[in-house]
Amino acid sequence: MKRIITILLTFLFLTACESTLTKNKKENNRKPNSFAIVIHGGAGGIKKEYFTKEQQDAYTQKLQEALNAGYKALENGGISLDAVEAAINVLENSPLFNAGKGAVYNSEGKQEMDASIMDGKTLNSGAVAGVNHIKNPILAARVVMDSTEHVMLSGRGAEILAKKYGIEMVDSTYFYTQKRLDQLHKIQNKESRTSLLINKELIDDHKYGTVGAVAIDKNGNIAAGTSTGGMTNKKYGRIGDSPIIGAGTYANNKTCGISATGTGEYFIRTVAAHEVSNLIQYKNMNPKNALHEVLFNQIGKLGGEGGMILLDKNGNVYWDFNSTGMFRGYKKSDGEQKIEMFKETE
Repeated sequence: MKRIITILLTFLFLTACESTLTKNKKENNRKPNSFAIVIHGGAGGIKKEYFTKEQQDAYTQKLQEALNAGYKALENGGISLDAVEAAINVLENSPLFNAGKGAVYNSEGKQEMDASIMDGKTLNSGAVAGVNHIKNPILAARVVMDSTEHVMLSGRGAEILAKKYGIEMVDSTYFYTQKRLDQLHKIQNKESRTSLLINKELIDDHKYGTVGAVAIDKNGNIAAGTSTGGMTNKKYGRIGDSPIIGAGTYANNKTCGISATGTGEYFIRTVAAHEVSNLIQYKNMNPKNALHEVLFNQIGKLGGEGGMILLDKNGNVYWDFNSTGMFRGYKKSDGEQKIEMFKETE
């Protein structure tokens, strides 16, 4: 009898071990030394008929440049944080996107920019909010993460720190673009003629923007970052989801990295990026379904719009959006890459 019991216990033990090994193998199927980066350039009223062929080409070229910058950092053995920073720098330096050079105007005719970055290995993170003299806010967010005990600095304090650490500062005139100024005047003229601020056309004009990147390096470490000028005609001092860890940016090596874009108040209220990670970690939901759940069943039902990009711990790329479009793209070490702007059906 003892012999039979021993055999049964041994069998059960071996079966359990095999099941655990199979599960672990399935959960960790990233190829050694593989890497990838995914980026977005904002979500909103992005329809094919709104863009000329020349404009589409310009956006595609700039998204490709950002992907290449982040990819190069990873290819050369750099960490995911460096890749995220490199990709977002390119987008911040372009007037095409609502971040850095292309940041929109607030209701006072000024730029107030936000950015954040997060390390999925340590959960360390940094953010800046309401800055208007830092050329590349994502660099300042990195300084907050690496050089202080804080997570977020705002306004003058963030700019003092950035200047101290050699981050390039510029006069506010650097951020001037006629396109953004025209957008502000258009919205303000509409609002002066109507008190119906929930008018769909008004909302569409408000919510273009934000850039972000998520990367996984050769060591399997994930990082995510987001940078934005916010919403056109936003109230002075308004802060959206982009600099808020867990709302617009989140990275965790156990699950994924995420960067969000859209109507930030709804991403804050649902703690959107962290919610997606939680659904993956605790509900064992696949990333595609987790993104859909948060974007459509949580944010969408509240009245919010936008999108998210996601890179999971195995280097798989996902994205989803409940707006009419989202500038997006990815590049992986196996040679696969893609850039898209509109819904796949367009």
